[in-house]
Amino acid sequence: MVKKLKIGICGTGQFAGSFIPLFKAHPMVEEVYIAEVFPERRQKEAKRFGIRQVYASLDELIRSDADAVVLMTQRWMHAPQAIKALKAGKHVYSAVPAATTLEELSELVETVKATGLTYMMGETSYYYPATLYCRKRFAAGDFGQFVYGEGEYLHDMSVGFYEAYQYSGGENWKSTASYPPMLYPTHSISMILSVTGSRMTEVSCMGYVDRHDDGVFRAEVSMWGNIFSNETALFRTADGGMCRINEFRRVGYRAHPEVRMSLFGTEANFEEQTCGRVWNTRSGETQDLTDLLTCKPPAQMDPAEYEHIAPELRAGFFTGLSAVHPVERLPKEFIGLPNGHEGSHQFLVLDFIEAILNETLPPVNVWEAARYNAPGMVAHESAKRGGELLKIPDFGDAPKT
Repeated sequence: MVKKLKIGICGTGQFAGSFIPLFKAHPMVEEVYIAEVFPERRQKEAKRFGIRQVYASLDELIRSDADAVVLMTQRWMHAPQAIKALKAGKHVYSAVPAATTLEELSELVETVKATGLTYMMGETSYYYPATLYCRKRFAAGDFGQFVYGEGEYLHDMSVGFYEAYQYSGGENWKSTASYPPMLYPTHSISMILSVTGSRMTEVSCMGYVDRHDDGVFRAEVSMWGNIFSNETALFRTADGGMCRINEFRRVGYRAHPEVRMSLFGTEANFEEQTCGRVWNTRSGETQDLTDLLTCKPPAQMDPAEYEHIAPELRAGFFTGLSAVHPVERLPKEFIGLPNGHEGSHQFLVLDFIEAILNETLPPVNVWEAARYNAPGMVAHESAKRGGELLKIPDFGDAPKT
């Protein structure tokens, strides 16, 4: 008989609330624990979700009998915390990004190799309808050879980010709200690389020096000395193609989708914009895919479930599923539960649990995570050097299973 898992969730901020019910509902999860440094938040969330075991820190959590740790903490904490948990014998699910430096990323990869434990980065874009659709058609050869891709994450600070950073950062929230955009590149990059299966080899990046009077992106304020609110990078890919990635945090855009891609091959292309999603071929075939790739949320949203999330961000936590999502894979216990960020949440939980139980690699394993994170790290360094062309290290391929 397969042993049911005990899952420890570290950090109960805005994102964790959408995942705790899913982990609790999974039929192969016996119990869910939470760890939270703020006592009032710890008590409130434990009561809200009916959690019996609570801890005041990650250290306390990894000393427990939890089989796996789910990191929903501040983005610059993920790699050190994941490494600590893996070395303590815990499987790890990490919110994005996987790391903030190449050195952290290298240590994370080596730790996963040494421990043999499951590591998964919770990249939502991997499960977006457009990504699922393009991945299937690319694998079938419908695109032909890859020529060019665009990935964009367009999220202005005013669209819920002020509240989110204040919620997590306290009095010194501006120091972390200045997080360099290209150190959070995985939503954009994964949409391209998870389709083509390639990697990025070199980059030239330009940064937009912020001029807003809110005082966020200021070198003297920023934990990273960062002055760029927007960064645009041009990449060469290992398969001979090219790719442009935009990470914008100060932009006059407030529409759907905020994470979007376009992909061009020698035979066909896919484009995703505010006005819709279109497939087009060299022979002249054009197909409007907007309805097919649009998620249909449930009719009713319980306001209590989202009261802790900034109003501008709530829609992203309640997107439902599209016609291309493989709903047959989902356990029946997930029916009616929240499923946000373009239908990704339920599949993220499902694939992590299945990887542990089946002793298989999850889709976004540590080697995939490295391919989605490293290009952004090097791109930000390029931007600091005025666009200098830089090489991107290769952390290798996942072992064959």
